[in-house]
Amino acid sequence: MTAEIIYRGELRNELTHTLSGDRIVTDAPLDNQGKGEAFSPTDLVAAASGACALTIIGIAARTHGFQIEGTKVEVTKVMASNPRRISEIQLNFQLPANNYSDKEKQVIERSAWTCPVMLSIHPDIKKDLRFLY
Repeated sequence: MTAEIIYRGELRNELTHTLSGDRIVTDAPLDNQGKGEAFSPTDLVAAASGACALTIIGIAARTHGFQIEGTKVEVTKVMASNPRRISEIQLNFQLPANNYSDKEKQVIERSAWTCPVMLSIHPDIKKDLRFLY
């Protein structure tokens, strides 16, 4: 089992990671009858794409012998209606000043696109990745 989820009422869930015991709370967003006091489930999908991409970039950087510590990813999720769904995920990667070589930049960008979450997101969802070095 990966996780256990308990509905706490008022459109709020508590997710527990089985292996570590870490907890996350989700809340429905303001535009969908919620309070917007925590990540919504669709926020988690968008944020997971950024976290996954950054993890795979980190693995590639370790493999190729360069550093990415301090890299920040700004995540924007765009919703569509009829049916309500994620229509676009924007990831803006801000890497620390490090004079990355062209090869390192290529490794970074290819890695981001090949993370398991990005590969699992439906192809109809637009993915916009930008890298600021």
